[in-house]
Amino acid sequence: MAELLHPQATHHLPSFITPPGETDVLMVVTAVILLGAVVGFGVLFLRLHALPEHIAHGTQKAQMELVSVLCLIALFTHMHIFWIAGLILAFVELPDFGHPLRRIAGSVEKIAGVAPGEGATTGQAPTVVAHDTRPHEPAAAPPQRPAAAPAKPVIATATATEQELSHA
Repeated sequence: MAELLHPQATHHLPSFITPPGETDVLMVVTAVILLGAVVGFGVLFLRLHALPEHIAHGTQKAQMELVSVLCLIALFTHMHIFWIAGLILAFVELPDFGHPLRRIAGSVEKIAGVAPGEGATTGQAPTVVAHDTRPHEPAAAPPQRPAAAPAKPVIATATATEQELSHA
C-alpha cells in the first residue's frame, strides 16, 4: 500500500480507507446492513398493520371481514384511525342478534302451523294446518249504517290573559 500512496500522504491511514482498485469493505457492509434494516422495518410495518386482522381471525369473530377491510384502508391511505377502529373491533365481541331472531321466527311459525323453516323459503303464503275439522258457518256481515256527516268544530275564543296563562 505504501507504493501506491501519494508522497505527501501520511503513512498511517485508517483501516477503512481502501487503496485504489480494491473493494471498499466498509461500504459493502454498510449497504448490507442498510438493506437488512429497510426490509426488516417493512416486514415489521406490514405485520403491525395486519395485527388486528390476525387477532380477529384467531378468535373466529363475526366481524373479521370488516376488520380486514379497515386494515387495508389504513395501509393504503395512511389514516391511522381506520387501524385503531379495526383493532377495537378485533377485541370487541359483538352480540349475536341472529340466534334470538331465529328462535322468535321459529316460534311464530309454530304458532301459525307452518313447518319450521318453511315460512321463509316459499314465495307464496304459507298454508295453515287446521286443528278443528268441523265445518264452520260463514260469519254474518255486520249491518251497514249510513255514514253520518262530520260535526262542525266549535271555535273557542279566549281572552289575552287566558292565552298568556296557557303558555306559561
